[in-house]
Amino acid sequence: MFSMTAITPALVKDHGLSEAEYRRILELMGREPSLVELGIFSVMWSEHCSYKSTRFHLRRLPTKAPWVLQGPGENAGVIDIGDGDAAIFKMESHNHPSFIEPYQGAATGVGGIMRDVFTMGARPIAMMNALRFGEPSHPKTRHLVDGVVRGIGGYGNCMGVPTVGGEVNFHRCYNGNILVNAMCVGLAHQDKIFLSAAKGAGNPVVYIGSKTGRDGIHGATMASAEFDDASEEKRPTVQVGDPFTEKLLLEACLELMATDAIIAIQDMGAAGLTSSSAEMGDKGGSGIELNLDRVPQREEGMTAYEMMLSESQERMLAVLKPGREAQAEAIFRKWELDFAVIGITTDTKRLVVKHKGQVVADMPITALSDEAPVYQRPYAARPAPAGNPAYDAKRPLLSSLKTIVGAPDMCSRRWVWEQYDYTVMTDTVQQPGGDAAVVRVHGSNKGLAITTDVTPRYCKADPKEGAKQAVAEAWRNICAVGAKPLAVTDNLNFGNPQKPEIMGEIVAAIDGIGEACRALDFPVISGNCSLYNETNGEGIFPTPAIGAVGLMGDVHRMATIAFKREGEAIMLIGDTRGHLGQSIYLREIEGREQGAAPPVDLAAEKAHGEFVRRLIEQGRVDTCHDLSDGGLLVALSEMALAGDIGCEAGVAGTTVEAIPFFFGEDQARYAIAAPVEEMNRIEQEARDAGIIHAIVGKTHAAKTLRIAGAGEIALADLRAAHEGWFPAYMAKEEVPPVN
Repeated sequence: MFSMTAITPALVKDHGLSEAEYRRILELMGREPSLVELGIFSVMWSEHCSYKSTRFHLRRLPTKAPWVLQGPGENAGVIDIGDGDAAIFKMESHNHPSFIEPYQGAATGVGGIMRDVFTMGARPIAMMNALRFGEPSHPKTRHLVDGVVRGIGGYGNCMGVPTVGGEVNFHRCYNGNILVNAMCVGLAHQDKIFLSAAKGAGNPVVYIGSKTGRDGIHGATMASAEFDDASEEKRPTVQVGDPFTEKLLLEACLELMATDAIIAIQDMGAAGLTSSSAEMGDKGGSGIELNLDRVPQREEGMTAYEMMLSESQERMLAVLKPGREAQAEAIFRKWELDFAVIGITTDTKRLVVKHKGQVVADMPITALSDEAPVYQRPYAARPAPAGNPAYDAKRPLLSSLKTIVGAPDMCSRRWVWEQYDYTVMTDTVQQPGGDAAVVRVHGSNKGLAITTDVTPRYCKADPKEGAKQAVAEAWRNICAVGAKPLAVTDNLNFGNPQKPEIMGEIVAAIDGIGEACRALDFPVISGNCSLYNETNGEGIFPTPAIGAVGLMGDVHRMATIAFKREGEAIMLIGDTRGHLGQSIYLREIEGREQGAAPPVDLAAEKAHGEFVRRLIEQGRVDTCHDLSDGGLLVALSEMALAGDIGCEAGVAGTTVEAIPFFFGEDQARYAIAAPVEEMNRIEQEARDAGIIHAIVGKTHAAKTLRIAGAGEIALADLRAAHEGWFPAYMAKEEVPPVN
């Protein structure tokens, strides 16, 4: 019945399973597993698939709201955006594969998250990404930046889906473990949303898409382990993508979904055929029997083990209504894709796998899902640093500004986003470079605002407050363009959870996300955990990336960061106390990463965001920028550069010194611009609402940024610094990657 491969302690360890986990497998099976069964347990019980270190804590996140149609637990989350429309979105990581093979790692990350969205019946309409690289001087960083950006652009552009924004940051903590988080947003009709529960017995299980090869085997297990100096040897575990096939798969799936033939459908992502079949059976309360002899294969002599664990791309598994096989096959053959009936649903609640006339696996499906380990790992809270660091008050403001806007973390990302097709589909209303991207809901005036946010240096100093800030900044970015924030997806990137200090970061960050999302009525509807982001024992900064989506009622009433007209008043909304702890100013000018992360007042965030959004919705303000990295002066410079209109500002009426006033990173703040008469009315409304605010300057005809008492700087000089770093860095002679 089963192969006679001896299951030794060494083999168990090679599969990423602990001795205790293997003992539990023996209890569940009532016997020693076959090699195929061991491989299946290995991937399904991996951190990547089972969330065994985080599941207990993730339950504390708020996931419900009247507009949430589907929360966590499916391929992606779904929200109601009115008129029978639904937005479907999720963010996922492809960190380890992208470090090993940056082009294919990033490309297949894009392809995988798109499949998560269109497997639910949505047409993808926008992509975002959040990228973290090592320090620019590291010999491998530029090679990784080049490969990842080309991979994202190559796949997304071929799919005809616009990549409309994201983040790119550099820090030495990512030298040995970069982060590549991809987010996809799609649109569907609320009555055409497809789930993955394979309900009922006697229904055909069909394989659709590309053939199965040997690429990506044990990818999920690899993503659940630390790196070391031998990481390059894991290159065969990186999947290889084909966006042209995925485009065909997208259109074929949407065509099949237009019929009523589908009972359930699931992307073959991490752990491939294993996870898709096990998860569909588990969610449907059914069993699944597979015959691997029928699986389309692109390599000869593939074993059952290889087929079950392959992570070849552009593949789906579906359960059809009986008798609809021919109809489905005709659709997929028309699109030149493989189609095969490879199994049947049963009422046994078991996963049975046959190959060459033999049963190679026969296991209870619940052993792969409900019985997967759930750990409450010990964790240690780290005391957060306190106080505001000292600074040199004599440093000139404007020369510091020029240094900051030209720094790797703060310079223009134009070099990056110009490699992406961000206008394809013709519905991109706000292009990359602003606070949030805005994509029109096709055929309407509605728009979706999309952003990704997190500040890892805040999270390192104080994981809870830093995670709260990530949610708050996502909220601000969506409000700043005039949209109502609706829901978030998270991508929790951390180090080794078996270390109490790292587990402490994870617990604190989840608590911070939960607190912020509850206060802002901003539920978490999907997400991903990426742990073991360490190399040779050195972990990354805690990086709980937040992707968020909001709804704009009318895209013709939208704000951008660019100054629009000369002679307008500039208002600063929010309390400015001059918080320099963990600030960009302190790091780039003083050369220190010190102090407390800025505190987050969630009540102020909500009040200020709603106030700003109402002004934009009423058509009274069309220039708005949230204040984040670099504080007020960096925000003003970005607004001036975006509109090519100068401005002047001062610090009258405040007791805060000039450097912390202009570079402090206090939260819950926005800068808006409007005609003086309108600003007078806005100021009165702010007083009536109890919102702290100040008129800090005005736009002017000169192409300069002028600060009272500190002089002025030409926009041309700022632009040269801001636009120059990335092209110059990427144009250097290629340095071979370090092996």
